[in-house]
Amino acid sequence: MPHRALRWPLGALFALAAFQALAVDLPQQRSVPGGVATIALGPAPAPPRARFGGVPVLVTGDARQWVAVVGIALAAKPGKATLEVEQPGRPPERRTFVVEPVKYAEQRLKVAPGHVELSPEDLARYEREREHLARVTATFTDSPPRSLRLAQPVPGPYSSSFGLRRVFNGQSRNPHSGMDIAASKGTPVAAAAAGRVIDTGDYFFNGRTVWIDHGAGLLTMYCHLDAITVNHGDTVAEGDLIGRVGATGRVTGPHLHWSVSLNRAMVDPALFLADAPPPAPR
Repeated sequence: MPHRALRWPLGALFALAAFQALAVDLPQQRSVPGGVATIALGPAPAPPRARFGGVPVLVTGDARQWVAVVGIALAAKPGKATLEVEQPGRPPERRTFVVEPVKYAEQRLKVAPGHVELSPEDLARYEREREHLARVTATFTDSPPRSLRLAQPVPGPYSSSFGLRRVFNGQSRNPHSGMDIAASKGTPVAAAAAGRVIDTGDYFFNGRTVWIDHGAGLLTMYCHLDAITVNHGDTVAEGDLIGRVGATGRVTGPHLHWSVSLNRAMVDPALFLADAPPPAPR
């Protein structure tokens, strides 16, 4: 049977070439719950504005090709999803993409009841902190980061995978919304990219925590720290020391829990990791 060459429409070829020219700075695409969808928006003299589920979305690129980088929440349902796009001088439009199904690992554990059920005082504290952290994750600054690649904040193996769902004594808990990196107490923790510190605190579940805003809805969170070495409002560069690994909060031992939030959705940090080794904190 003769080989038949694959034919691409000319416009699609131009879009593909422009998209590939930007790919070095983009995270890996994985259009699943907890993943990232990258959607080409086409050329325009000014950056379009995009919203997903009513939330502003990071748009990067240049006049040749703009790309929306969409975080997909772990709770998202597989199927068609819609991105709302506004470009200067054009009527609003809707771009559809598909969220594919994914199955994350599950772990069933038997623990003492006190490790599962919160006291009324702890529950009240958690609710207060959840409201505060919802305001933190809603941070959106207009300037997108120059690169969407991140550096691993500490060297070490991953001790718990993103998306892992734990079931304690038959009670299901929310899936793991970050990456756990095994490291000993006191290990320096580096900023994964340049940004501004938008929150520090000591929280019930997360312990001593730092949040960094990298621009346009891309945030990183560093939890269970033994010490915090930055203050709210500080500007940091990639590799700057922001704290030290600890075991604060509701944990069983020292490690770093590292999360990435994109348009208010916790997404898999591994999709953003640069190939370079972790920088040494300064």
